[in-house]
Amino acid sequence: MPQLPQKATLKDFQKYVSELENERGFAQQTVHDKCLLLGEETGELFKAVRKSEGLAIDENSAFSEIGDELADIFIYICAIANRKEIDLETAFLQKEEKNKQRIWKSV
Repeated sequence: MPQLPQKATLKDFQKYVSELENERGFAQQTVHDKCLLLGEETGELFKAVRKSEGLAIDENSAFSEIGDELADIFIYICAIANRKEIDLETAFLQKEEKNKQRIWKSV
C-alpha cells in the first residue's frame, strides 16, 4: 500500500495517486476515462453542496460529504496530470503568474 510522507508536497500526492492506481488496477484507464469520472465526481460535489445549502433534495438519493467529493476530484486531477506528465505544482505556479497580470473588476 502506498504511503504519503508526513508533510506531503503536491509532487508526493501525484506520486501517491500513480502508485494507488497501479495497486488498485486503475492504471490502464485513459485520460478520457478519467475526465468522465472527474465529471461524475463534480456532479456528486454539487449534490453534496446542494444538500448542505438546504436546497430541496430527493430523500432516497445517496449523498456524500463535501470533503469526500473534493478529495475524489483531487485524485482525478492528479491522475489526469500524471497521464499528461504535468507537474501540478509547476503548472499552478506558472498559471498564477499569468493570473497576477490580469485585471479583475466587477461588472
